[in-house]
Amino acid sequence: MTDNYMPGRHFLQIPGPSNVPDSVLRAMAQPVIDHRGPEFPELTFGILEKLRPIFNTTGSIFIYPSSGTGGWECALLNALSPGDKVLAFETGHFATLWKNVAENLGLHIVWIPGDWRHGINPSLVEEKLSEDSKHEIKAVLAVQTETSTGVTSQIPRIRAAIDAAKHPALFLVDTVSSLACTEFRHDDWGVDVTVSGSQKGLMLPPGLSFNAVSEQALARAKSSTAQHSYWRWDTILENNQLGYFPYTPNTNLLYGLDEALTLLHREGMDNVLARHARLAEATRRAVTAWGLENLCMNPEEYCNSLTAVLVPEGYDADVLRKIILERFNMSLGTGLGRLKGPIFRIGHLGDFNDLMLAGTLSGIEMGLALADIPHSSGGVDAALEFLATN
Repeated sequence: MTDNYMPGRHFLQIPGPSNVPDSVLRAMAQPVIDHRGPEFPELTFGILEKLRPIFNTTGSIFIYPSSGTGGWECALLNALSPGDKVLAFETGHFATLWKNVAENLGLHIVWIPGDWRHGINPSLVEEKLSEDSKHEIKAVLAVQTETSTGVTSQIPRIRAAIDAAKHPALFLVDTVSSLACTEFRHDDWGVDVTVSGSQKGLMLPPGLSFNAVSEQALARAKSSTAQHSYWRWDTILENNQLGYFPYTPNTNLLYGLDEALTLLHREGMDNVLARHARLAEATRRAVTAWGLENLCMNPEEYCNSLTAVLVPEGYDADVLRKIILERFNMSLGTGLGRLKGPIFRIGHLGDFNDLMLAGTLSGIEMGLALADIPHSSGGVDAALEFLATN
């Protein structure tokens, strides 16, 4: 027995992994070279230089073979010590997972509950840090774009809140779903550790994590009492200065990263961010025209990478997703954690353009009808009108 063939391409419209450009796939198909040989430093130095304008930093950027979860652990192990207090905010599923990683590493979490529909409230950051007169809190954790909710916290305002409290806590930011999709300025916004991953705005398969690190964080790492080996910043810094890595690197993913960065710079980062913002707005206009509700409640926190959509009460978003997958060969993101069932997530990030969005929204509009979910027609028309005039 064989599966039925579905002609045409599969629409991968989950919020990551995102679609990988053909030239990136071809780059990854190159033969492996000696990672200790004389050719390798050219690859390493080239990638690190191309990454700096993506993070907007002149400082150190470390690359590890891992998922974004490894990037979280790397940041926490280097910047902090067991028993340190950390201020963190429940903005969604991934903020909660990062908190769990921190607790497993022996950190004490000051956890601020949230409703999964709003980002971090900067006034709460200032309040909690101002109350900490002994400066027992050693770091603030923030997820810029929460993948589970489509909500983007306002990182510059959080930095301003830390400064207003005159608090020395390090500022650690997760940009796994926002880097190369939404404006991010590591240096200008005073971020100490930026964590990211390869599989979203950077248009690669999963498998690489990143830590962009400030001088303050590097200095703090020297006094960390955390016990670890693989994730040490000092070791990778020493090796990177010579163009090498302290482990066997995943060479073919680095080939792909080099090509993906070339594509981003050819488009121009201002254009990349504007494209994401435009496609996100078109998606939101479709959702509004359908009469459905965006999970994100604050327009200032709308997301460039994805839109999380609530289905009417009494309906199951996963049934809709199943119909769309089986009929139109398109994958949409499921709800995660407490949101499984009430929402579906539309990914509009990475290697993505107007016609791909038009196809995505058409599949959703047809799926809503087939699933008998109450909605108005015209979502696709609303999006196309916006795209055509903007």
